[in-house]
Order: sequence, then structure tokens, then C-alpha cells
Amino acid sequence: MDFAFDARTEELRERLLAFMEECVLPAEPVAAEQRAALPSPWDTPPVFGELKAEARRRGLWNLFLPDPEYGAGLTNLQYAPLAEITGRSPHLAPMATNCAAPDTGNMELLAQFGSEEQKKQWLQPLLAAEIRSAFAMTEPAVASSDATNVETRIERSADGSEYVVSGRKWYISGAMNPDCKIFVVMGQTDPEGADPRRRQSMVLVPRDTPGVEVRRAMRVYGYEDHDHGGHAEVVFDGVRVPASNLIGEEGSGFAIAQARLGPGRIHHCMRLIGMAERAIELMCRRAVERTAFGKPLAAQGVVQNWIADARVSVEQLRLLVLKTAWLMDTVGNRGAHTEIQAIKIATPRTVVGILDRAVQLHGAGGVSQDFPLAELWAAARTLQLADGPDEVHQRSLARRELKRYA
Repeated sequence: MDFAFDARTEELRERLLAFMEECVLPAEPVAAEQRAALPSPWDTPPVFGELKAEARRRGLWNLFLPDPEYGAGLTNLQYAPLAEITGRSPHLAPMATNCAAPDTGNMELLAQFGSEEQKKQWLQPLLAAEIRSAFAMTEPAVASSDATNVETRIERSADGSEYVVSGRKWYISGAMNPDCKIFVVMGQTDPEGADPRRRQSMVLVPRDTPGVEVRRAMRVYGYEDHDHGGHAEVVFDGVRVPASNLIGEEGSGFAIAQARLGPGRIHHCMRLIGMAERAIELMCRRAVERTAFGKPLAAQGVVQNWIADARVSVEQLRLLVLKTAWLMDTVGNRGAHTEIQAIKIATPRTVVGILDRAVQLHGAGGVSQDFPLAELWAAARTLQLADGPDEVHQRSLARRELKRYA
């Protein structure tokens, strides 16, 4: 593996770093002020439109999609350092470049498994950021870390022309945004099937379909995550959609979900490294600017230990993420399964620790709205649950290791 960035990656890095410094970071307080003045907290501040237009002008658009027909055509290894940069401002930069979850995963899903009509109707508007989307899998009544538990029913109508969707979902990211026009819904089409992994299917459900109720916003450690469109509880009450809204074939829902979540997991880890880098920067600035007991915080041994340990941890994580990206490019997602699970276990856990130290160093400011640290901590801590909790990945990874010796 070559650790040097290729020419295209380096050129895009320079462009993206300039965009962050010149546009995104200065827009953070602007977005907060504009949101406070909006009639609904779920409306999008106007500065997002300005950032998106500028990102497109600079050629920083749909960087995550490896298929050149739809996106930038970058490999995972090329995209990794770019996603890290956007992670320094995770509430603005991914949205500004149209690289924000859950739309990224849904675009990848539609590009890989969608019919031509589905791509025309939903993928193209998503690629242009004309609409937003949501991925509806997690349910409150079952342990959704085991996706075979999903109970939402997707039943074929008597004449075969429609599917009827009934169920209750929650923590459906993006669903509170009024621009969210389409749900990718996972549910059971064959609840009595012999293979538990062939019981589920996925269908596309337009938001305005009768029977769809976005019931309430779900908070995450007290935050409502406005910039990503919130996390909602959604009820599907006898929702009828055309049979052509099925993604792939009946029984392929579990496999499609796994194909979608693999790239999503590494994208989260890439951005988490950027969040950690910003935390280290804030720690260092705070340490040299603040004085306690007659000397700068930077002179305190414990503070030096925090900063040194954070730097070592970030360098380790970055290497593991880059190795995983390289393997995904060279041997495929299945061949990189162990490494994908390893980064999903290690990265959120470690970055939460770094952010926790950064909060501690900032004292009361660390838990306030005057610094981004508390909100970054909440986002990082949530990723120990999102796309599968740590323990599920640990269980699977350990089984794979043990299998070699059984």
C-alpha cells in the first residue's frame, strides 16, 4: 500500500481545504443565527444553498460515489482524506458537498440496485440535492441490531399491483427535513421463510403517500440534529405503493442493507477522524491561551499527556481506516469485512475519548453552545450505536478470528 496521496487526491484536498477555510467554517455561526430566525427549526438555513452552489462551482460535489456515471469516480482510498476534512465541520461540510448521510447510502443503494425508473425518479434529484431522503430500518419494539428482527410488514396486494406497508420505525435520520421526499423502507415480505435473511425486502415510499405519519423528532443527547434533518419516529399505516417500488427482488432486503451499510460505516469513520483533528486543534489553542495556578494549561503534565495520546490515537486510526479503504478497493467489501468491523469498533470509541478530554480542558465552555465540542461528542457517541452497536461487531469479528482455530 502506497501511503502517498495521488495527484487527483492531493488536488482535491487542496481545493476542499480552501473551501473549508474560506466558506464552511465562517458559515458555522451564520447557520446558527439563520436557524434561530426560521419559522420552523427543520427548515434549512439559506447559507446551505450558498455553500452548495459554491461547492458545485469548485467541483466538490458527490465525491463519495465511486461510479463516475453518478459521482466523482473516486476510490475509497481517494475519498478517505476528503471525508476526513469534511468531518471537521460535520453539520455543514458533508451537506454542502452533497456527501451527507443518509442520502449518501441511499444514493449508493439506488445506483447499485435501483431500476432505471427508480434512478430517474429518485436518484437523479438526490444527486442534484433537489430533495433529501431517509432510510427506515430501525424499530423501537425489537432489537434492530439484529436486522432479521425487523417486524414491519410489506405485503403484496391481492391483485399483485401494490405493496402494503405497515409498521413503526424510529431514529429515522433526515425524516424531519421538509425536503425529505422519499423513504427507503425495510420490512418483511416472507415472515415464515426458512432463511431468516431472506424474509426482508425494501420498498420506496414517497413521503406524501397516505398512511405515512412522521410522528415526532427523536433527540440525541438533547440535540435534535437540525442540519441533518433530525431523527424521527415514523408510522406506516397500511401505506400502499406500486409494486414497481420494490428495490431489487423480494427477499433481497437484508443483503441490500449490508451492501449499503459497509461503505456507510467507513464514511462515518473517515469523518470521525476529522472531528478528532478539530478537537486536538481546539485543545491546543485552549491550552496555550488559558492560565491556571500561575502557568498556561499547556505546561500541565496531564494536559500534555492528553494531547500526545490524542495525536497517537488519531494516527493509528487513520492508518487503519486507510488500510480498510484500500482493501475495499482491491478485494471488495466482503474481503475487507474484518477491517470494516475493526474501524467501526475502534474509531467512535477512541474519538469519544478524545472529545471527552477536549471538553474537560475547556471546562464549562466545553459543555456549552459556544464551542462545538459537546455536539461533536454527542454525534461521535451516537456512532457507537449507529450502523450496528460495538458489541455486535465485536461478536462477529471474534467469531471470525476464532474460526481459524476451531
